[in-house]
Amino acid sequence: MWKRKKRARPARPLPLELCDLCGTTFPADGAVRGYVPDSSAVHPANDWFDGLRRVTACCEEHLAAVREEYEGRAFVPEELWAAKIDRALSGGIRFLTMERLGCRTGLQEPQIRRAIAWHNAHLGQRHGP
Repeated sequence: MWKRKKRARPARPLPLELCDLCGTTFPADGAVRGYVPDSSAVHPANDWFDGLRRVTACCEEHLAAVREEYEGRAFVPEELWAAKIDRALSGGIRFLTMERLGCRTGLQEPQIRRAIAWHNAHLGQRHGP
């Protein structure tokens, strides 16, 4: 019988991660991960993770430094609520009554109004003058 020589398959590149502190790239299986409180972070599908940002580091020391950095940041509930509202409105429906918006976000009307006020006050800061 004829024997076929096996062709050497090119090696697949290893998936790489990026350290959130030093910017070093390293193999994904060596990543140290955790969550830090961040009022600007909302999960695209699971609201259980709203207000938590997943961080990646190359070692435990760098993860501790990233956590320490986030501890120094203010957690602004209105920012989180505004992000929840944005996620609810990004689903294709551009207009919702206050009641429906509350159902989709889990927020009450006073929280929604405070989130809108926070968003409007900070709109110019994000997009420039």
